[in-house]
Amino acid sequence: MYLAFKLVHIAGVVLFLGNITVGVFWKRYADATGNSGVMAHAMDGIIKADKIFTIPGIVILLIGGIGAAIVGRYPILSTGWLLWGVIAFILSGIAFGPLSRTQRRLSLAAHTGNMADYETLSTSWNLWGFIALAMPVVAFVLMILKPALPAFGH
Repeated sequence: MYLAFKLVHIAGVVLFLGNITVGVFWKRYADATGNSGVMAHAMDGIIKADKIFTIPGIVILLIGGIGAAIVGRYPILSTGWLLWGVIAFILSGIAFGPLSRTQRRLSLAAHTGNMADYETLSTSWNLWGFIALAMPVVAFVLMILKPALPAFGH
């Protein structure tokens, strides 16, 4: 049962991390064209992909990860690599709120051809996007390497 949960967890990680990484690529690729129509289309695709891949990926990785931790008898709060991986994942989720709002505003700016607003919003998107991508990468590394880290009860 542990391996089944682990498989589900890894599938969720692939959906989640893969989609947010590709989203960064497509936004930068579209922005390089300087064409507001292409930029609007790419941003709309990123928003739609979040609904199709990122959000379900989160649910799948949580079900698999929590299931694996329970079945594998890994206490989440007292296993350092697991605790800090979860904290990094939570920080990514916190960044997703402002990132998501910025994405909708970027789409509107691109659709209306307001490139001054688009550029300003892109700065915010880059910041929140970096956090939303970097933190799950940290969690990924912690889950693979399982370093000895401080936790509650240790």
